[in-house]
Amino acid sequence: MLLAIDSGNTNIVFAVFDGSGEVRGKWRVSTNVNRTADELGVWLMQLMGLDGLERGAVDGAVIATVVPDTMFSLKALCRKYFKVEPLIVGEPGVALQVENMTDRPDEVGADRLVNAMAAHAFHSGPLIVVDFGTATTFDVVDGNGRYFGGVIAPGINLSLEALHMAAAKLPRVAIKRPAKVIGSSTVTAMQSGIFWGYVALIEGMVARIRAEFGAPMKVIATGGLAPLFAGATSAIEEVDGDLTLRGLLLVHRLNSKERS
Repeated sequence: MLLAIDSGNTNIVFAVFDGSGEVRGKWRVSTNVNRTADELGVWLMQLMGLDGLERGAVDGAVIATVVPDTMFSLKALCRKYFKVEPLIVGEPGVALQVENMTDRPDEVGADRLVNAMAAHAFHSGPLIVVDFGTATTFDVVDGNGRYFGGVIAPGINLSLEALHMAAAKLPRVAIKRPAKVIGSSTVTAMQSGIFWGYVALIEGMVARIRAEFGAPMKVIATGGLAPLFAGATSAIEEVDGDLTLRGLLLVHRLNSKERS
């Protein structure tokens, strides 16, 4: 089985795939660069045990991270608790089936390239991949699987926190879909601004990207809040919540084949 680790700015997601590529277990923990490999190991072993998974069955690991300071603990976790040397997306010699067409390829986050690779493999292109993470990203992939870059906007939770921190009288509010656009109280007005504001962002960016790209493009959404926003706009055509993890599975398979 394969242990796939997607380390983002807000959460680290761990998943175990069986030999057929099915997810046997998936767990997330908040990103904290001070967590040791032992802390992560104890936490992960307990959750795997609850799902009936033995750590000895894991014979491979792959990691993608946009937080370099987490790498030491994640590598140590794989080596100490699973006795495997992890494959690291972005390291020299690790192949990706995606051609990076951006001006500065080395600046593109590992998660965005993995998403592009998985989107091309599992969905027909050209594509716009919308990822609702710490940042909300829009990534452009053509019909040949080439990655052309995209858009990076502040994430929903980041925007909510900034609004609360910068305005003394504005409270923290939960993300939800308001029944009306016009809020009749401070809380409903804030919820409308965040929710319907992001719907407008999605629709506007998708329209502008399609116009600039000059061809029909399918829109795939991923990330924890993707289902919430997909239900509010026809701009999102499909939700693939495990896109990044499935991309990590593809990366591991590709490099295992090349090295065998």
